[in-house]
Amino acid sequence: MSLTLLTRPELIDLHPSPGDVCAAVDQGLASQPRQLPPWLLYDQEGSRLFEAICRQPEYHLTRVEKCLLQRHGGHIGQCCTGTGSVAPVTVVEFGAGGAHKVTPLLHALQSAAYVALDVSATHVHAACVRLQELHPQVPMVAICCDYERLPALPDHPLLTGQRLGFFPGSSLGNYSRAGAVALLRHMATLLGPGSRLLLGIDQPQQSVAAMEAAYDDAAGISARFAQNLLLRLNRDLGANFQPQHFAYQAHWNASEQRIEMALVSRREQVVSIPPLEAVVHWASGEKLITEHSHKWSPEDVQGLAQQAGWHGVGRWCDSQDRFSLHLMEHGSLSQC
Repeated sequence: MSLTLLTRPELIDLHPSPGDVCAAVDQGLASQPRQLPPWLLYDQEGSRLFEAICRQPEYHLTRVEKCLLQRHGGHIGQCCTGTGSVAPVTVVEFGAGGAHKVTPLLHALQSAAYVALDVSATHVHAACVRLQELHPQVPMVAICCDYERLPALPDHPLLTGQRLGFFPGSSLGNYSRAGAVALLRHMATLLGPGSRLLLGIDQPQQSVAAMEAAYDDAAGISARFAQNLLLRLNRDLGANFQPQHFAYQAHWNASEQRIEMALVSRREQVVSIPPLEAVVHWASGEKLITEHSHKWSPEDVQGLAQQAGWHGVGRWCDSQDRFSLHLMEHGSLSQC
């Protein structure tokens, strides 16, 4: 694959339109219980707050995942090429955010390119600019999009050749089982035949308190992250949410194997959303679900992946078996 090095990462802006935001909010507030899609959390301020969450002592996921990538990046690189050498591979990261985890893969793969997909244009472009200073030999492009609705990756010279999808941070856990299978199928379509996908997955733990604390840190950043969603709706839709009248909650649901994050109305209140011509009544104690984080065993992940046409190539876990990296291949039964 012959590629020309870009002096500065390009930004392709396919950001969801205001109509997409309205439709998502309208559908979410009409559901029972009320629930909004997680991508609405990630405006520029939400992306900044999420990076702060990842630095909190309670949030083990980022630290453990980075260690696994640093320790096993070389082996993962060999698995991706199918030989003992390292051939050019384009890394396509879904929900790249600050792009803080991909460096070990870029080193191991001698990647021909890096493509970052994220819903926050300013954040993902700045991340690619910073990352290319560390990897001047790797051309990069940032794509602002809702990758769940993206019909195809853009026709771009950096997106030719072999592709490795990268979906870290246990982000697959934000989806229901059916939703996870649908997303994995969609990723296979975006990445193309014979592609590979590296997933980072947080597993169930014995300590419920530790799991809940990871999503409700003592510094209150997780709460600010959730309440920023209301500020975004006020800004983008002219709504009149009062965040101080909603309490943040993170609760482990054992039967569903997930952390449920919600904003809980502290009192009866009414919120108007002009573009929807809607007046939304909230009862005291009524919840707005902002996010779920399912905790799946390795067997769960393999089952979901197989339903979507992916097959396991390799798995790497930490010493306490809290977190795993799963390497998948689409349409193949090869092993690493």
